[in-house]
Amino acid sequence: MTREEKIQLLTDAHVLQTGHFRLTSGRHSDKYMQCARVFENARYSEVVCRDIADAYRGERIDLVVGPALGGIIITYEVARQLGTRNIFAERENGTMTLRRGFAIEPGARVLVVEDTITTGGSVREVIDLVREKGGVVVGVGSVVDRSNGKVDFGVPLHAFLSMEVESFEEADCPLCKQGLPIIKPGSRNFAK
Repeated sequence: MTREEKIQLLTDAHVLQTGHFRLTSGRHSDKYMQCARVFENARYSEVVCRDIADAYRGERIDLVVGPALGGIIITYEVARQLGTRNIFAERENGTMTLRRGFAIEPGARVLVVEDTITTGGSVREVIDLVREKGGVVVGVGSVVDRSNGKVDFGVPLHAFLSMEVESFEEADCPLCKQGLPIIKPGSRNFAK
């Protein structure tokens, strides 16, 4: 798919939204990526996850791992397309861990996936967990890389779409100066 076709798919799936948004960081932006929306419709999620799986099809992947909550569905679908196992990591007492009897075999070749990469914090935590358990991380996949390739995990990164989402401090926000109403769409609480 071309970049324009990918942008259109994410727009049609209500992932790429435009307006005036307060991001989780507290910064403001005219764009918001609600990647969970791509998984509402299997028609969209199959295309997105196939793109990610195809980027790693030449590698031997034993396991696909992602962080809960955002990474659960993408983990399943990418693993399904690669014909391999999938598990997810969860936070317990502030630390990414494996629960529910999930395990990573030492030497397993692991693809780490996430819905959205902004700073890469959750992905890094999953990478550290995989390595701690003896797994070998062969790459990272995501629906959207909002850093436009600036985050370096030390392994290949393939995103269905990479783009830099411009954001502003509230005091410098041109959307606020226009008087546009603001929306806080994220999943984390923002105390302001």
